[in-house]
Parts: sequence; structure tokens; C-alpha cells
Amino acid sequence: MNRKLKLPAGIENFEEIRTAGFYYVDKTGLIRDLLNNLGKANLFTRPRRFGKTLNMSMLQYFFEAGSDSTLFDGLEISKEKALCDEYMGKFPVICISLKGVSGRNFDEAKDMLRMLIGTEALRFQFLMKSDNLSDAERKQYMSLIHLSDKGIFDMDDALLRGSLSILSQLLKKHYGRNVIILIDEYDVPLDRAYQSKYYDEMVELIRVLFGQALKTNNSLQFAVLTGCLRISKESIFTGLNNFNVYTVKDALYNEYFGFTDDEVTSMLEYYGFMEKYDAIKKWYDGYQFGSVDVYCPWDVVNYCHALKMNMSITPQNYWINTSSNNIVRQFIGMAKQITRNEIELLIDGGSITKRIRQELTYRDLDSNIDNLWSILFTTGYLTQCSKTNDSMTKLVIPNEEVRMIFVEQVQEWFKAETTKDSQNLESFCRAFEENNVTAIEEGFTSYLKKTISIRDTHTKNSMKENFYHGILLGLFGNMDEWSVQSNAETGDGYSDIAIEILDKDIGIIIELKYAENAQFDAACRKALKQIEDRNYDELLIDDGMKTIYKYGIACYKKRCKVVTM
Repeated sequence: MNRKLKLPAGIENFEEIRTAGFYYVDKTGLIRDLLNNLGKANLFTRPRRFGKTLNMSMLQYFFEAGSDSTLFDGLEISKEKALCDEYMGKFPVICISLKGVSGRNFDEAKDMLRMLIGTEALRFQFLMKSDNLSDAERKQYMSLIHLSDKGIFDMDDALLRGSLSILSQLLKKHYGRNVIILIDEYDVPLDRAYQSKYYDEMVELIRVLFGQALKTNNSLQFAVLTGCLRISKESIFTGLNNFNVYTVKDALYNEYFGFTDDEVTSMLEYYGFMEKYDAIKKWYDGYQFGSVDVYCPWDVVNYCHALKMNMSITPQNYWINTSSNNIVRQFIGMAKQITRNEIELLIDGGSITKRIRQELTYRDLDSNIDNLWSILFTTGYLTQCSKTNDSMTKLVIPNEEVRMIFVEQVQEWFKAETTKDSQNLESFCRAFEENNVTAIEEGFTSYLKKTISIRDTHTKNSMKENFYHGILLGLFGNMDEWSVQSNAETGDGYSDIAIEILDKDIGIIIELKYAENAQFDAACRKALKQIEDRNYDELLIDDGMKTIYKYGIACYKKRCKVVTM
């Protein structure tokens, strides 16, 4: 194993992967297909963590003058000798990523934009002494990289708006060849601006910046942009001739973003992880891009990296940690009963059919619930399983990882909703310390009717139990004077929920079970037997709890039964 190539977890630089001993899933066929279907500007929209940034780095190292051609030895593109002779290492390339452009206000965001464009311009310091530039042009370059006394690039607003166009003109003059412009995560500044309330100003800036760089730029060979959303309605790309947009619904290029099943199988065979194939497929596969079924590469690489350390580790949520998932939280917060029923159907493994709009603006996002379905699809929280007609799409949750994102966000929403009814909530919780089984059962059933159950027959009972466990924890979280522990180590195992009410010396042990086929009595008996057999009350006794209540709770869909001893 030590002699195997390293897994590129978090590595997005093509040169580093190819020279530092990392495993590379060959996506260089993208270069061939791009050149064979080239537009003046080419936009690829994909969810986050599907290889957009690595592909942009790969494009830069292929086209940029002076790059090491041996980086592509043995890769698919190396078979295309005519294309390599014509294009490899022949062009000046401007490559920027806008994913860091954010700020509490518009001025801060502009400073970030100045920083990244100024930093990119610094890569071309040979322009200061280029014999192919006039004195005025060399001064123009100096204005792009000039730093203030505070060490900040101080190009004014007019220069900032024209910066990419100016830099490309200077590079063309030096090299005698048109420039390739690569812009990664082009829509991030708009997202951040929308969240921080300076959206209109940022739209205008990006519109002019892109307009001068991509529309009226005679020094441009072609451009490639990536992002999550297609924001064309904002007129950012209006008037751009020969503008190609490739979304997850299109047929071209879809095998180049994400891992195909063959690529995942090859990786697992290489590292000796084939026994984990079924788990990886269940957790990280399921995205349908055009007609291609793909896995999330970020998840596969990170899980394989974890397996190298510990072969017994179970699949984890990796994708969820790369974003705040605010869009799901916002979506569930807006949902009325009919939408909550649709969410429940999706969580249960079913499908829904919706009209998908891929050309939305950020202003459209929360204007109505229908737009949010489209955003969930575009950003990867839902995927297509079939297209019913030109505008209607059948949607499903792609895999277990994303399914759990929905489950966790539903639980958060439920907790927020229940806190609004604090008096009834406190009465429900007090029923546990009063050993009032009837009140517990009635109260919990009432709360279950307000939320979403998990009853998918393909889901393990332990997963269903975790859902009800999470709801109950959320309810108990409102009792500030209670000490609530989840999965606490006690006795000969781990109790689901252990509670200490210190001022009353009352301890509570709760074990939850899923009542398969509504067999409530059997499930409750099993729960109580587990509490007794594994001595779950040992921790509470050691902590001095004088009264201890033990509850077995069985749940099925939106019903429950409670027993005590």
C-alpha cells in the first residue's frame, strides 16, 4: 500500500497531481472535445466538488506557453497528436478563480477582486521589459500590479472593470497570439453579494468586467467559465456571440465532471477496496448528468483516503461539509404541507416531477418554492431520473449522503418549529420526569405528525431509529436545566439518550426502536430488555440519581408507543 500513488484529497492543481505521485482519473478527453466543439465562450455549470477547478487547472497547463508537455504523457489527450501539436503550450493563459471574492460590503468584495486579478497579473512580470510593448503599454501593465502603501492593489474602479481585457491585450502584444481566459466559480461573487445585500452593484461590475473581457475583446482566443448556476438572465452574457452553455441536462462533456462507474471501479481495484464498492455506490453515486451516471469525486477520494487509514470505517458525509447547505434550510423553511409531503416522498426514495428552470437570477431564488426546486436540482441536492418532456423533469435524491442532508435539515426545521410552542413543549418534556407514559406517547405522536418520517423499505432500521432519535434530542434541547447525552457510554454499551435532572436527582434512560410492520409491543420490549441487559442505568446511578425512569419507545411512520419500567 505504501508504494501506491497517493490519493489527491483536496488537491486541485493538475501539475501537483501529475508530478507529486498522486492518483489521477484521466479527464483530458475534455480538451479534445472542447476544441472540437469550441465556442468563443464556454460555460460549464456543475454542483460543487465535481472536479471543475481541477479541470480548469488541467486546461491551463495544457494550453499555456512554457508549460511542461510531459505532464500529459500517457493520458488520453496525448493520443491526439495533431491537436497537441497545434495547441499544447502555444497560448498565453489568464486563469482566475472568483470563489474567494466576498465581503461584508461591496468595497470589501472589490478589494478581493483587485487582489486576485492583480495577483494573476503579477505572473507576467516580463511584460515590464517586453520589447513588443510600447512605453505606454508597459505603464498600463504597471498600473495593474501597482500596490498602495498598505500593500493592496490600488487599481481604480474603471481599471478594475477593464483589467482582464487590458491584460489580455498586453499578453497578445507580447506573444503575438490571442489569449485564453479561464474563469472558475464565476457566480460566487453574485451569491455572496446576494447574501450580503450588495447584489445590484456586483451584477453591474461583473457584467462590465465580463463584457470587456469576453464580448468586445479582439485579443481573445476563447474562454472557459465554470459555476454552479447559469445566471444569464442578469444580462451578464448578453450579446456574447458563439456562447456555449453546458449544464447537467446536456449530453456533451458529462463524463468529465464526476467519476463514472468504470473510473470508480478502477480506483477501488488499484487500492484493494473493491469490498467497499456497494457502500460507495449507495452513498456517493446516483447523479445523472445528461445520460451519464456519475459519482461525486470529492466523496469517493475522501472515503478511499480514509479507508487507507482504517478499512473498517463506514461512509461519511464529506460533501455536506463543503458548504453551509443554506439552500436546503431555506427550502424547508418555506415549505407548506404539500411540499413537505413531497420532501417526505423524496426521503423515502420516491420521485417527484417538476418544471426545471436553469436560467435563474439570485433574485429569483426565494421568490417562490418552484424556483427552489430548480436550484436544488442545479446545485446537486436533487438529480434527474428521467425527462418527461421539454420542461418537466422527474427528480430524486441522488444517494444516501444527500438524503441525510435532507434528514438533518428537516430535524433542524422541526426543532425551530417546536420551540415556537414552548408551553406545550415543556409539558411534553416534563412528562418524562413525571413518568407520564400517556402524555409522552400522545405528545410525541403529535410532534411526529408535524414532521417527516422515514419509512423507506430500503433503509436500515438503525437509520430510521436515528431519525426519531434526532427529533427527540431536538425537543429535549429546549430544556436548559437538563443534562442530555446522546449515545453516552454507560454500562456495557451506549444508551440512545441519557438525561440527568440534577436539581431533582432524576435520571432518564431512553432506548428507541423502529417498529417493523407496526409491531409496537415487540419493539418496546426489545428496547427495555436492551436497557436492562446492558446496564444502561449504571452511569446515572454513579452520578447519584436517586430516581431512574427507563423508557422503551417504538416508532413506525408517524406513530409511536411508549413503555416504562
